[in-house]
Amino acid sequence: MSLADKEIARVLIADDEAPARSRLRDLLDDCRAEFPLALVDEARNGREVLEVLNREKLDIVLLDIRMPDMDGLEAARHIAGMPEPPAIIFTTAFDSYAIKAFEVNAIDYLLKPIRLERLLTALRKTRAAPPVSREALDAAANLPRRHLSVHERGKIHLVPIPEILYLRAELKYVTVRTAQREYLVEESLTHLEEEFGDIFVRVHRNCLVARQAIGGFERNADESESGWAVLVKATGEKLAVSRRQQHVVKQFR
Repeated sequence: MSLADKEIARVLIADDEAPARSRLRDLLDDCRAEFPLALVDEARNGREVLEVLNREKLDIVLLDIRMPDMDGLEAARHIAGMPEPPAIIFTTAFDSYAIKAFEVNAIDYLLKPIRLERLLTALRKTRAAPPVSREALDAAANLPRRHLSVHERGKIHLVPIPEILYLRAELKYVTVRTAQREYLVEESLTHLEEEFGDIFVRVHRNCLVARQAIGGFERNADESESGWAVLVKATGEKLAVSRRQQHVVKQFR
């Protein structure tokens, strides 16, 4: 989200350390004369960042990388799926891997201790720069997410990966099935398989099933080209196994 020159930017500070948040508050106060802004709120971890975004419109998030519960990189990956995401500026103590990854993927960051001029430069960049892409954040993180994010009615809902029973592609969406309900996410099934290949197994070109959700396999000649269906423990559903993926049956028997 780019900002017009005179528009007041709505900013969120996210850092688990109180002294770091205090320093950023002071630095932002010093920036106001040259970069009009309003400090909307503060957060101590990525989950709190998403909670603030669910109730407030934000233009810029100053996001620490290393935070408990949910780190800055995972929070950013969920934010990037928003229809109009805020600009993200990462803050970090020296982390050679993260810095290299950010530079390779053109992601802006501030190295602690943060200097006023460097902060002003980063803030000004948000006026014209496009939001950082989820693809760039995925490449920089180089780790699977711990949640999938569902965007419904302007809010972000988190679905923990261990709660997902299966993922099924339907047109341009993927249905995310938990024991309680279904969600829709606009993601690629192939990308999800690459990210979570140790947790899910492909049983069909349009379906990945969580390994721990597999209750067994049954003969199902009527609905499955391979003659097999996978039984989902929590729901009792039977999902067709394709001929190409029938080797999975042997793998789990």
